[in-house]
Amino acid sequence: MREVLPELMAWWQAGETVGVGTVVATFQSAPRPPGASMLVGPDESAVGSVSGGCVEGAVYELGQSVVESGVPVLQRYGISDDDAFAVGLTCGGILDVYVEKVSKQTFPELAEIAADIEAGRPVALATVIEHPDPSVLGRRIVVRPEEPAVRDERAVSTDFSQHFRHGRRSLGSSRMDDAVHDDAIGLLASGTNATLTYGPDGERRGEGMRVFVWAFAPKPRMLVFGAIDFAAAVARVGAFLGYHVTVCDARPVFATKSRFPEADEVVVDWPHRYLQAEQDAGRVDQRTVVAVLTHDPKFDVALLEVALRLPEVAYVGAMGSRRTHEDRLARLREAGVTDKEIDRLSSPIGLDLGARTPEETAISIAAEIVALQWGGTGDRLAERDGRIHH
Repeated sequence: MREVLPELMAWWQAGETVGVGTVVATFQSAPRPPGASMLVGPDESAVGSVSGGCVEGAVYELGQSVVESGVPVLQRYGISDDDAFAVGLTCGGILDVYVEKVSKQTFPELAEIAADIEAGRPVALATVIEHPDPSVLGRRIVVRPEEPAVRDERAVSTDFSQHFRHGRRSLGSSRMDDAVHDDAIGLLASGTNATLTYGPDGERRGEGMRVFVWAFAPKPRMLVFGAIDFAAAVARVGAFLGYHVTVCDARPVFATKSRFPEADEVVVDWPHRYLQAEQDAGRVDQRTVVAVLTHDPKFDVALLEVALRLPEVAYVGAMGSRRTHEDRLARLREAGVTDKEIDRLSSPIGLDLGARTPEETAISIAAEIVALQWGGTGDRLAERDGRIHH
């Protein structure tokens, strides 16, 4: 939803009604991840994508139907064949798309959720997408880390628009709310969207109720150390990939906002000191990526001592030639960094793309980060068999 939120909010604020289709589950080689959304606007426009083009036409028509009926629909789109080519996935994947009607009346919480997302505050939206009781379908709760689940058991109405407990939206019972709330908090910690399965009343080991959770965590962080021309290119690519990018260097003459306009932050500080302070403040997590581009021992060694010992970090890469790399490893071992810790280091940084320019090098670094995130190999797809999407 995040990518179509500006258009959705514009229509919502104008009092319009919008059909929203969202990928809630994927199987095999589906082209878009859970959370990808498409809008069917009141002006008959289509915004966003759920499949990269394969089933958009069918979702568009379903969105129009849902807007008219007001009844949400969970629809599965599978492998295309001769009889269903118009609505099949030519890539051979399978995806579940949940289509609902969104307006100020059906989704009054949207403005607060949008404000949280814009401000970088973590917030999750949990929506019932499947349930044996049709009246439960489409109920939603909003989950924030600082807010506990509603745990009192006051009477609730069977009308979804009036389904509240203790003045707050509810899925229907404290058991349902507690189970989904706790799982949504976990998904927020990792920034992962997911469909969760429970029994009809939120039973952990049951089946019958499926809940899709959008986990709108703050953007993952990319920490770029070394205010060089390569860092400017890495910052641009990092911003394009959706990272909150920080460039840090101890030299104020180089670490300036004018040199790194795409970075969200430019910090003048000793790199190792800044990284340790961010870790101590709880601003480094398992989604954070660290790119060390200084290739200068007086900065690199102290910085990598901190980076390679972080308990939670997705990636640590360091730029330099083979000779620089070997010298760096020797210095790290002299400083007491263990071989197990050194194994976390990607050095020389990036994939072998034959890159020469700063921009090409930034692509090779980004490619390595993406490959490690999703379990890719970096091989040419044309030379491999099997699934494309991991």
